[in-house]
Amino acid sequence: MAGTKSLLTQAEENYLKEIFHLAGQEKLKVSTNALADKLDAKASSITDMLQKLKIKKLVAYQKYKGCGLTAEGERIAIQIIRKHRLWETFLVNKLNFGWDEVHDVAEQLEHIKSVKLVDGIDRLLNHPKFDPHGDPIPDKEGNIDYQESMVDLCDAAINSVVQLVSVNENSLELLKYLDEIGLNIGSEIVIHNRITFDESMIVQINKGEKISLSKKVTENLGVKFKSKL
Repeated sequence: MAGTKSLLTQAEENYLKEIFHLAGQEKLKVSTNALADKLDAKASSITDMLQKLKIKKLVAYQKYKGCGLTAEGERIAIQIIRKHRLWETFLVNKLNFGWDEVHDVAEQLEHIKSVKLVDGIDRLLNHPKFDPHGDPIPDKEGNIDYQESMVDLCDAAINSVVQLVSVNENSLELLKYLDEIGLNIGSEIVIHNRITFDESMIVQINKGEKISLSKKVTENLGVKFKSKL
């Protein structure tokens, strides 16, 4: 099985990565419909690819019962994610890319096979634990240091002070909006109120003016509790 990775196409690697993301930490079964939505592909194409990955013993798949990664499939997926997040960190920290510019570039760079290159970038960056969006970077052995005690901002308590530690959605529009309002990883957020009508929140960012954040924004921001008001 040692040679499996070198035989994979970029499309196959992308499938493994997305199955890993959709399964989550609980390693839930992933439906073909969920994969089709995520990859913008036809159900027939999804089924064909899952059959190929099953033959390579990277995916456990039964028709109508969803799929999951085998141990080897998970190992490969984690290494792809490691490369992606290291590249994002390198682009931001060393080449001055904005955090809204790096995802698509890292999507291309994550398929580079050189272990020596990836390990070199890791050393150059002093072995970062998290990427510019707050996502954990797997280490060389595949261990992932997930953010503990993190909740979505939409679920945080009123009259509390929290810190932004992760952005769950990498859409350009959201990241640009967060830049516009001065909300970045490490920012302090004071939660003053939650509006019942639309579940928006009234907050202060880094002790600035009070602003309203929509539910669509707050459900994509991971925060950690700091203190009560």
